[in-house]
Amino acid sequence: MGFIILVGAILLIAVILLVFGLSREPTGQALVEERLGNQAVAVSDTPSEQQGGPGFVSTVVDRAVAGRGFAANLSTQLARANLKWTVGEFLVLTMLASLSLGLAAFAVKRYVFIPVGVIAGFFLPRIYLGSRESKRLKDFNDLLGDSLNLMVNSLRAGYSTMQALEVISNEMPPPISEEYGRVVLELQLGVSFDVAMANLLRRMPSPDLDLLITAMSVQREVGGNLAEVLDAISFSIRERVRIKGEIKILTSQGRATGLLITFLPVVLTGVISLINPEFMAPLFTDPCGWMMLGISVVMIVVGYIVIKKIVSIEV
Repeated sequence: MGFIILVGAILLIAVILLVFGLSREPTGQALVEERLGNQAVAVSDTPSEQQGGPGFVSTVVDRAVAGRGFAANLSTQLARANLKWTVGEFLVLTMLASLSLGLAAFAVKRYVFIPVGVIAGFFLPRIYLGSRESKRLKDFNDLLGDSLNLMVNSLRAGYSTMQALEVISNEMPPPISEEYGRVVLELQLGVSFDVAMANLLRRMPSPDLDLLITAMSVQREVGGNLAEVLDAISFSIRERVRIKGEIKILTSQGRATGLLITFLPVVLTGVISLINPEFMAPLFTDPCGWMMLGISVVMIVVGYIVIKKIVSIEV
């Protein structure tokens, strides 16, 4: 019972620190990126107010973390993942997930798993954010070659660059239509072309997109036939996507093996702990068991990293 009270007190203190402990004024100029869907990046000395207003707690957290480095990075990740959340809302969601999983372990009387639930609840929203960000970037890269073909055809038909971008935003599927739509919106609002494309590259950090933006910027400076340049870039991007797909197929067995040997020990530990808690209890209560767990975790992580390096082939 004393252990449970201690864990509850720690969770309560964590919530208090999250809401009020960060309320000191940040040092330096606050860099606040607007929520995804707005037209550009806003730089100000105070946090921006969100229309409609999130909950009180998330508003307090937004004001507390404004201008801090991790908040700016998290805001960029939320933008790349196309999540209409503020940093404060995401942090509150993370804390609620930690509390929920910790209380779930307490409800089923698996007190040993309360810290595990709290830690898992902290990382699960971040894992979801990272996976959504990666998937969206992959979908964008897969559609980039087709979008360039559409842009080339539009330019050869006599459209301007602005009109060609607007055609892509209207004809292509998400996420590329959403991103080019934001570029068109920024240009219509008076943002310069270079700044608008830099904002696009920040939201979609793709090497192929960087090559495209560089080519367009050079053409605007020195002139030339933009359609021919983009046609060559489009061919290179399509070939790269094709080769990446072939490599992914050839390395699928290795990636599946890496996932299997990584998560199988964790799943077996959880299943055996639920079936026979007394059998697994020494791993969590005895110092020798702690050492075995530590060595096992290190070896699993090292094995996963090695396999990932083997099957990761740069194109």
